[in-house]
Amino acid sequence: MDLEAIRKIIETHGYQKASLIAILQDVQAKMNYLPRKALLQISKSLDIPTARIYEVATFYKAFSLEPKGKHTLRVCLGTACHVRGGARLLDTLENLLGVKAGRTTRDLSFTLETVNCLGACALGPVLVIDDRVYGRIRADKIESILKKYR
Repeated sequence: MDLEAIRKIIETHGYQKASLIAILQDVQAKMNYLPRKALLQISKSLDIPTARIYEVATFYKAFSLEPKGKHTLRVCLGTACHVRGGARLLDTLENLLGVKAGRTTRDLSFTLETVNCLGACALGPVLVIDDRVYGRIRADKIESILKKYR
């Protein structure tokens, strides 16, 4: 971990306590998660208790305390997607990737997540990889889609 990069991020925000969320966003953008050492450095630099920083980092779903994969896969499990096979889609992905929902592959290629709704009910079941939407997705198509991201 590059502690100098963290220092520069904090410095960019003028060592302002009010910039905590922006600092966390910048650190996560740089490191793809919020490493413990980075949070400790932020705590010391801003004179904010570490517990308070963890409160903020765990409150917002956008932050992660664990390394994330290069690509994020989101499977919709809302009612329409569930009825159309969302759970089967998730099972297939878990088997192909070797991880359960909410986890990241060992090689840090993929993070698998579930969501309650993506707002694309007519396209169910829906899989989103990074910002690309795959609608009416079938389990037999997943392997070829994943190859594009490996």
